[in-house]
Amino acid sequence: MPIRSKMHSNGVRVVTMDYPPVNALPVAGWFAVSEALNEAGADADTRVVVLRAEGRGFNAGVDIKEMQATEGFTAILGANRGCYEAFRSIYECPVPVVAAVNGFCLGGGVGLAGSADTIIASEDAYFGVPEVDRGALGAATHLSRLVPAHLLRTLYYTSRTISAARLAELGSVAEVVPADRLDDAAFAFADEVAAKDPRVIRAAKEALNGIDPVDVVKSYRFEQGFTFELNLAGVADDLRDDFVATGASSAP
Repeated sequence: MPIRSKMHSNGVRVVTMDYPPVNALPVAGWFAVSEALNEAGADADTRVVVLRAEGRGFNAGVDIKEMQATEGFTAILGANRGCYEAFRSIYECPVPVVAAVNGFCLGGGVGLAGSADTIIASEDAYFGVPEVDRGALGAATHLSRLVPAHLLRTLYYTSRTISAARLAELGSVAEVVPADRLDDAAFAFADEVAAKDPRVIRAAKEALNGIDPVDVVKSYRFEQGFTFELNLAGVADDLRDDFVATGASSAP
C-alpha cells in the first residue's frame, strides 16, 4: 500500500508514504493521507502520530505528470481538494502529529510538515515551495509557520529552499539527526508525548489550535483561489508542461 498506517508501540501510530520514485503524490494519495490521519485521530488508542516516508525524500508535492496527462480540470481540482483535506486532517488531528522529514520536502510536502505539531528532520533534509515556478500558489500558509515573514517572501518569490539545520536555528524544526537515526529520534519524541495523560494531550492540541494567530485551514483555502485563477488563465498549464518536458519531476 502506498499509504500505510500501523500502531508502532505505546499508542504511537505510524503513517508512511511510499510513492516511488520521489513521493510526488497523485490525487488518490492525498486523500489516502487524510483518511489515515482521520482514522488515527478517531482511534482512542492512538496517542501520537508519526508521519514519515520511504525513499529519497519526504514529499515532492503533487504528481504533475498525472495532472498534465488528465484532460480538463479534473486533476487540478482533485489535487487541490486532496491537499486541502490532507493538510486539514493533520492540523486538526485530535492528537499531536510528528513529521519525520528526510531528504526533500517540497510544495505539498511543506503543507504536510507545516501542518504537523513537531518536525524532526534528517541532516540532508531541505524545505521549499516552488509553486511560483509551477504556475500555482499554495503552502505559503504552512511555510509561514516555519520561517519569519520576510524570509517567507524571499523563499516564496524565488522558489529557493532552506535546510533543516537553518530551520532548527529558527526554532521550527525540533531536532536534526543523521538520516539513519531519523526514525529512532521521531519515535523517541513521540514516546515522550505518548507517556503523558492522553486526555490532557488531546485537550492541549485543541487548545493550541484554538489560539493560533492564523486560521491555517481557511488561510490555505484562500491561497488556493489564486491557483484556480492561474489555471483558468492557462498560465499554470504552460508552466507545468515546461516542467514535465524538462524531466525535472524525476529528480527534486
